[in-house]
Amino acid sequence: MNKPKILIVDDDVKLLALTKLILEKIGSFEIHTEHRSFAALQRAQAFGPDLVILDVDMPGKDGGDVAAELSMDPVLRRVPVIFLTSLVTQHEAGTRKDGRFLGKPVSPQLLLQTVREALAVAA
Repeated sequence: MNKPKILIVDDDVKLLALTKLILEKIGSFEIHTEHRSFAALQRAQAFGPDLVILDVDMPGKDGGDVAAELSMDPVLRRVPVIFLTSLVTQHEAGTRKDGRFLGKPVSPQLLLQTVREALAVAA
């Protein structure tokens, strides 16, 4: 059985590594990362993720810009996006028409729950 593929995009390399580590510890995902927002679309096109986790506040292109690029790609437009950001608190976080929002820092349990829900909805 193929593992669901997740692309994580965050300019903070320490948080990027931590998020990757959390999801890899579960052992049921194939994880790729990208710390440069301007390279996120190309990485997604090459990797073919089942889910993308995006930081919102990044230099160059923000997460909204990257999500817009993904939505214009004929293959990637159906890939769910989770925004992981310090711009909202956990209380403000939730699901909107343009994606799910999680506030940083996020607990490993909430991250995993949100990833599994997004993958289940996309299936």
